[in-house]
Amino acid sequence: MPSYEFFIAKRYLRSKRRTKFISLITYISVGGVAVGVAALVIVLSLMNGFAGEVRSKLIGMDAHIRVGRFHGLPMSEWHKAMEKVKEVPHVVGVSPFVYGEAMLASKGVTAGVAVKGVDEATVDQVSDLGSYVVFGEMLLEPPEGPPGVVLGIVLADRLRTTVGDTVYMATPQSLSPALLSVPRLHRFRVVGIFESGFYEFDASLAVVSLRSAQTLFGVGDAVTGLEVKTDDPYRAESVKRDIIGKLGYPYYVRTWAEMRRHLFSWMTIEKWSSFIVLSLIILVAAFNIASTLIMMVLEKTKEIGILKSMGATARSIGRIFMFEGLVVGTVGTGVGAALGALLCFLQEKFKLISLPPDIYIINAVPIDMRIWDFIWVSAASVGICFLASLYPARRAAALDPVEAIRYE
Repeated sequence: MPSYEFFIAKRYLRSKRRTKFISLITYISVGGVAVGVAALVIVLSLMNGFAGEVRSKLIGMDAHIRVGRFHGLPMSEWHKAMEKVKEVPHVVGVSPFVYGEAMLASKGVTAGVAVKGVDEATVDQVSDLGSYVVFGEMLLEPPEGPPGVVLGIVLADRLRTTVGDTVYMATPQSLSPALLSVPRLHRFRVVGIFESGFYEFDASLAVVSLRSAQTLFGVGDAVTGLEVKTDDPYRAESVKRDIIGKLGYPYYVRTWAEMRRHLFSWMTIEKWSSFIVLSLIILVAAFNIASTLIMMVLEKTKEIGILKSMGATARSIGRIFMFEGLVVGTVGTGVGAALGALLCFLQEKFKLISLPPDIYIINAVPIDMRIWDFIWVSAASVGICFLASLYPARRAAALDPVEAIRYE
């Protein structure tokens, strides 16, 4: 059964002839809370969506986990390490890679590039690189002719090259000790061009076969490291600990979150900074609630005096106005959360806000609604509204019943 304080609070919030103005301000306060909550949940869901897109693209280009040696030394016994990693629970794919820097030349244009050598037989187990190829194919070891290379789309445009062209690659390892020596050039044929949506990859990455990279950087049969894919990206940290337990020193293991720590930290800070800034909308609505309740205390002075003369305690009078603040906050929060969820659902379902796919890679604003965001926003909103009701409730509780009804 609801208390009589709650019953009186609801009666006070109803519109009457003498209090229409106060009721109008109450409705405006409810609307302000609703708009603030809706804006918060929409922005947080939008940021979750963009963060998810960034995460999926990065994980698609990079593996969930990388295993290497300290100081970047080559792994000569990578076959044994690979078999041990495969035995770790939740590991679904392992692939060796060679990584280094080189100079790429084509049609009189040169560019510094990051070269990644991958094993064609296993790279699809750990990476979605093949799905990002927009021209040509991932045929890194053709049956005849020079070995193949797949270039990022921005890099290919800078080098003025396309599928079928020949490019030349030189590395520091190809230089002889003699002063002013001419570096040995390695010839490759462009077999594909990929577009990942990340400038870092599209503008500087050249993908070759594992054997070509080993020859290019002079590491023999060794590799730079192993790329590992798990059945769940968010389980990478626990899998990392298991891999460390299997391999031990001198192997160094990093997860996808550690490899892009600064980026994901920045996105988290931006998300919660937006949460704090947009909470000011709710704070403005809370001031409206406080002013409404103060005016209501002044308007209901006679009724408060009568209630106190009938035996109502100061605590009960205070609860009446605290309930009013909670009712306004709860109704506004509920309406705002429902409105935000509806708009997010419509965007997710019907793609109401579209984006040019040639610029953003995705064709619509991404949305990712999370229950905990709704819980945090709702709790913060109701909490702010409750705090806004404390001062008016204290003023009402402090009224002297004799003074309140003396001139009525």
